[in-house]
Amino acid sequence: MKRNIQPMQSFSSYFTNSEEDAIKRLLEALCWSDERRDAVQETAQDLVRAVRAQKRKTGQLESFMQDYALDTDEGLALMTLAEALLRIPDKATSKELIRDKVAAANWLESTGDSSDWVVKAAGVGLFMTNKTLDTVLSKIGEPVIREAMVRAMQILGRQFVLGVDIEDARQNALPLVKDGYRMSYDILGEGARTAEDAERYFESYAHAIDYIGARADENPKRPGISVKLSALHPRYEFAQSDRCIPEMSEKLIALARKAASNNLTLTVDAEESWRLNVSLEIIKSVLEQGDLKGWEGYGLAVQAYHKAALPVIDHIAETAKAGGRKVQVRLVKGAYWDTEIKEAQVKGLEAFPVFSRKSHTDLSYLACMDALFSHGEHIYPMIGTHNAHSVASAIEMSKDRGIDFEFQRLFGMGSALYDKIVSEHPVSIYAPVGPHRDLLPYLVRRLLENGANSSFVNRILDPDASVEELVGDPVDKSKNRSSYTHPKIFPPKDIFKDEPPHGRANSLGMDLDAPETVHAFEDAYAKHDAFYTAKPLVKGFAKTHGVAEKVTNPADISMVVGEVFNADNKIVDQAFEAAQQGFSMWSKQPADERAKCLEAAADMLEEKRNLFMQLLIKEGGKTIYDALAEVREAIDFLRYYAAQGRVHFNEKGVALPGPTGESNRLSMHGRGVFVCISPWNFPLAIFTGQIAAALMVGNAVIAKPAEQTPLIGMMMVELLHEAGIPEDALSFITGDGQIGAQLVQHSGVSGVAFTGSTDVAREINKTLAAKRGPIVPLIAETGGQNAMIVDSSALPEQVIDDVVHSAFGSAGQRCSALRILCIQEDVADQMINMLRGAMKELNVDEPHKLSCDVGPVIDEGAQRALIHHRESLSGFAKLIYDVPLDLSLSRQGIFFGPCAFELGDLKALGKEVFGPILHVIRYPKGELSALLSDIKDMGYGLTLGVHSRIASNYESVIEQLPVGTVYVNR
Repeated sequence: MKRNIQPMQSFSSYFTNSEEDAIKRLLEALCWSDERRDAVQETAQDLVRAVRAQKRKTGQLESFMQDYALDTDEGLALMTLAEALLRIPDKATSKELIRDKVAAANWLESTGDSSDWVVKAAGVGLFMTNKTLDTVLSKIGEPVIREAMVRAMQILGRQFVLGVDIEDARQNALPLVKDGYRMSYDILGEGARTAEDAERYFESYAHAIDYIGARADENPKRPGISVKLSALHPRYEFAQSDRCIPEMSEKLIALARKAASNNLTLTVDAEESWRLNVSLEIIKSVLEQGDLKGWEGYGLAVQAYHKAALPVIDHIAETAKAGGRKVQVRLVKGAYWDTEIKEAQVKGLEAFPVFSRKSHTDLSYLACMDALFSHGEHIYPMIGTHNAHSVASAIEMSKDRGIDFEFQRLFGMGSALYDKIVSEHPVSIYAPVGPHRDLLPYLVRRLLENGANSSFVNRILDPDASVEELVGDPVDKSKNRSSYTHPKIFPPKDIFKDEPPHGRANSLGMDLDAPETVHAFEDAYAKHDAFYTAKPLVKGFAKTHGVAEKVTNPADISMVVGEVFNADNKIVDQAFEAAQQGFSMWSKQPADERAKCLEAAADMLEEKRNLFMQLLIKEGGKTIYDALAEVREAIDFLRYYAAQGRVHFNEKGVALPGPTGESNRLSMHGRGVFVCISPWNFPLAIFTGQIAAALMVGNAVIAKPAEQTPLIGMMMVELLHEAGIPEDALSFITGDGQIGAQLVQHSGVSGVAFTGSTDVAREINKTLAAKRGPIVPLIAETGGQNAMIVDSSALPEQVIDDVVHSAFGSAGQRCSALRILCIQEDVADQMINMLRGAMKELNVDEPHKLSCDVGPVIDEGAQRALIHHRESLSGFAKLIYDVPLDLSLSRQGIFFGPCAFELGDLKALGKEVFGPILHVIRYPKGELSALLSDIKDMGYGLTLGVHSRIASNYESVIEQLPVGTVYVNR
């Protein structure tokens, strides 16, 4: 069970600190006297006045940000054009994107009083394109307009990117070097999805180092290069530590040796906080190389916006001291803030890893800067900022300390500020290098980081922002707050607090990128057998039916209970008789009391999360990630139905309008006994959701889990009883499909909730329709040939992430799993190649291992069906990739390697095959409507995915396909 990696230094515990505690620690750590504060503000105000007094350089990025702010339609449209237009290969989609975004805004008005002719010209051009688009397209011609827009985006790209390759960048850097700047080249390339991507990025870094190093004499100040670790490996994540740490360390060491031999500096860029622990292990590997001990050009970036920033700096200083080294540290505010907030909320983490207020990030930046200077013997500070207050703080802190340091700014930003001080202090330019079509990740981060309304970069040119306001002291702002967390940014547990009608708590997650959390779960899994915990419950059930002696293992429950039913079918009658009595009592309970029972069950399930995760892994074959997600979903179901039920089933009802003297009220009540039949692929979440909804209404429930996963259902029913649900209001019956048929056919059934195959749902529907007496409702959720439509404006990396997760996650055993991937033919070759490469990285393994991506299929019958379908596809479809299986896995479970096939015709597919087999179809742009019609004719309508940057395109797809749940760019 335990992985073989050595324990790593973990900083994850700092992310769980409350923002209040984190701020108080920073205030204690920072040396910030009144004299220092006043001196910093005086210097900062002088810098702001100097910047505002000088004439801005034409086309400066700050001008774009001021005139096309991100909180405007124009700013958002411009960002979408910039990130998408240059990578769309076909003219038809380019035209649609232009029309879609240009029509969204009033470009002429947005230029305001701008004195920058590039901004003004862009605004006028876009305004003309908007107002006269159809006329211009017809008279001038689409190619001309498209080319003009492409050129406009390339101009914008040049505001961010120094050159399209290292040769171009070096030439463009010469004037900056002449002005006294040092260059730090950032080769655009991140988030490798395939081994081929990672190798290509590695070679780009190596070539850039050799090329710059061969021309180092052109630079009086030695240049440097920045490396993104995510570009060096497709599985850069904690779960793949055994593999990615040694492989990435080897690559980084090779690049470091190359940089050292060329007398260049090399800085490892910072990325998302969930990668922090792994990144520090990889970075440390370079520091352990004896042949690099004399080289002081190596370092890393630290992002001040996360709570572990200061401890990380102290850790780096201790590591450098222990090895007799000096390490460069680039201190930045941080570039992934929006992602960090969203991910923490989605994962249900205890707290945000980053600060929720800008002033708190600014305070952290000051404390980290102070720490860098205090560790000056072993750290060379590189202060990356465009904020005059931060610049002034560095100048003030460095006084009397005799510490060498440098400032760093982004290419295209901050020139007005740093032109004033470059003659007095060393300044480097962090300069992105790469094709404009690869601009997206960098562009979005820069705009979000520096284009926010509160950003100094965005406000320095705003005449309405006073100088004093711009350089306000973050220390004063952070002291004695009444609320430390930003009031408009809900903590993860509170993201549903405004959900109608009265809100609810979000389910608590686990940080599976925190080594201490994962090791604790692994230890518990190894030491404690969830089956053993369940054994007394199983024994009790078997004893009730006189077969206790046959139970040797809790997993025998299906066989034992099957014998009970085969011997005596009266148990079904007994269950309905008890449920009828339970209904008469349970339905009379106030809705609030029923809701309290469900909420108590949710809290209990959260407390027993590890136990139920173990059961899901052992009985259901779930991976650790899927097991956690399913427990959380079950908790969310309980709380959601409790919150909704309090309103809709209030015993007072809802008053309706009517004439004077007449009282009309609408009230809703339970129907009687509901039979809930749930599937094996979500044996806890769907099982719990069906029961919770039926119970909240006031129904009594007879719950039958799938025959493959009865133990999970039995344990959940026991928990619900402990939470206050009467035993006769909730009965548990297990067995095969014959038992399910008996339950559905029974005269006492008042409703059926079913999740499973479409064929079985149809049979249940026929059975209920043929029954005499009241009409019995059926609530059914079935699977289907779920499709994803991808046009040429979609971001390939995002598409591949979603395809792999949706098609192969849970071993493809989800009702909503992706079955048919439809790619516009203009980008099909590229995306299919990326898909093949991403599939090569999948790890099919035992599900209790954190590194497992794809676990076993549920049983041998499912495996046989999948093998048969794969063999039939081999006769007429083109194999994209078939993930090979380790032969030893056959002794551990029932496995099937994920595979993907390209089909020539959608009509070659029949009914759904439940597992990790993906079907890929190319479509010409002009034939999309016909393809959508074919998908509609297949008769399924559960889920749909659409990837497009063009609103009118995905809206059209959604309109043509009547599907229950639609995911756009997700």
